[in-house]
Amino acid sequence: MRKTTIAALAGIAAVSIALTGCGRADTGTGAEGESGEPQAGFAADATIGVALPDRTSENWVLAGDLFTNGLTDAGFTGNVQYAGSSNSVGDQQQQIQSMIADGAEVIIIGAADTGQLATQLEAADAADITVIAYDRLIQDSELVDYYVAFDNFNVGVLQAQSLLEGLEAQHGDVDTWNIELFSGSADDSNSAVFFDGAMSVLQPMIDDGTLNIVSGQTTVQQTATEDWAAENAQNRMDTILQASYGGEDLHGVLSPNDNLARAILTSVQNAGRDVPVVTGQDSEVESVQSIVDGVQYSTIYKDTRALVAAAIEMAQALQAGEEPTTTGTQDNGAYEVPSNLLEPVIVTQENAAEAYAENPDLAPLTEG
Repeated sequence: MRKTTIAALAGIAAVSIALTGCGRADTGTGAEGESGEPQAGFAADATIGVALPDRTSENWVLAGDLFTNGLTDAGFTGNVQYAGSSNSVGDQQQQIQSMIADGAEVIIIGAADTGQLATQLEAADAADITVIAYDRLIQDSELVDYYVAFDNFNVGVLQAQSLLEGLEAQHGDVDTWNIELFSGSADDSNSAVFFDGAMSVLQPMIDDGTLNIVSGQTTVQQTATEDWAAENAQNRMDTILQASYGGEDLHGVLSPNDNLARAILTSVQNAGRDVPVVTGQDSEVESVQSIVDGVQYSTIYKDTRALVAAAIEMAQALQAGEEPTTTGTQDNGAYEVPSNLLEPVIVTQENAAEAYAENPDLAPLTEG
């Protein structure tokens, strides 16, 4: 069944029906059986390619290690590649082409740019290779078979909710809260999803005057942070403080991840200002410590171990000729991509010990 057919069914049928026949495990990439019909699935030791962006966060570095070990443990031959920082899009395109040429049965892609892989997706389709978008939904293509990620719209909702909770706790005596908004890199499709989720909570309070964006910068384009780079966030915060906050207090900042949150906090502290309520995401070690110390207000915990495991489980299902587990679909602009979305968790100083109790890297930070 072609993906155009799946897209048509997704809006009118139950998820289980919409997913019937999608992906490429049912097209028979294995050897023919006695009946002459292709066998479902593929070899147990098949090559699984994993194309990740550059190492811009702890979670991408951890993901690469987890994929390398997890694919080996599952019996596959793993080929895990990172794009370089200077030409990440071009590097990743070449790496995916090499994975296709090397005969990968599945390619898992954490896209460096979610809109720049059309040629590679066409080549994968021609080679009958299943493509799984990992963490970032590849846009505007019917040639994406599956998507595995955390619920990124809900990430934004949780960030906004924690921002409001922090504002109430720390500045409850103020009628109007002055805040600023930051979003991620424009070439990452998740950036707008995070922002839209947050604004679904914040916009009504901006409209009624409870929240005041002193800089006037309220759109995802105005608030974008190129390449998710900390220096870009810090420079923008520096400029905003200098231009808009002469005698104004800054009460809170919506930050889409921990790396940017720390840069924003550095800017505010360098300006000699009181620390505002600042959100984050990714549960990076430095930010978790900052939360425990009462500096950064919150982060989002998206357990990379669980996400990598879910992606590998998709590959295992395909190898067995079965449909991978999905929770619904996500619109990538071309069709509704069968998706497995995991639930994120908001973490503050109050619940950090509980949230990280099972994480050996983060649990020690919350002790004592």
